[in-house]
Amino acid sequence: MNEATTMNKLWRAVSATMVFVAMLLLVYGVHARFFHVDVVLYDALLDGVLACILSAAVLWRGRWLAMLGGFEKLQLAAIWLLLAYGFAISVPTVIDRSLSFYILEKLQQRGGGIQLARLDEVFVREYMPEHRLVEIRLTEQLASGTVRLDGNCVRLTQRGQHLASFSRYLRRNFLPRQRLLMSDYSDALTDPFRHDRPSPGYEC
Repeated sequence: MNEATTMNKLWRAVSATMVFVAMLLLVYGVHARFFHVDVVLYDALLDGVLACILSAAVLWRGRWLAMLGGFEKLQLAAIWLLLAYGFAISVPTVIDRSLSFYILEKLQQRGGGIQLARLDEVFVREYMPEHRLVEIRLTEQLASGTVRLDGNCVRLTQRGQHLASFSRYLRRNFLPRQRLLMSDYSDALTDPFRHDRPSPGYEC
């Protein structure tokens, strides 16, 4: 294969990827604005898969990628899916979940500054109700099959038990042990339950 053919293939692959990115933004934008969304992350991932299918159908049918071999097309589709995954995780999910963005937005709302000693109050009294945090996270867990509602009780499913155990294992063994928390380095977040408080009696 000569250099000109290689460059032509590369140019077509890059151009096709730009088409895919435009299709992804279009599909996500239409879905987010006009259709029901159950869980932001899951639906954004589905949007990425749909954008990949539509882009492949348009570009391959139009023979823009005819000079690429079957394996090269498969690689290109894999790259598109990875881009879609990166988008789903890094844009809508981060905006939806990010406490860091919330702090910045809340500081802006309150004129640019909030007393450090009262930030806990902001999180409990404003962040949770404004973002309907309990409802959103519970909806996600119900959709994931990790919890179930039993009357007025939220219970772990078998899948939830396994995932919780896996999460605690990763937290204890893979999170940084010298993490900066304000002005001190600490391993507190590798086991946040180490100083477990007596239960308030909310079990069921």
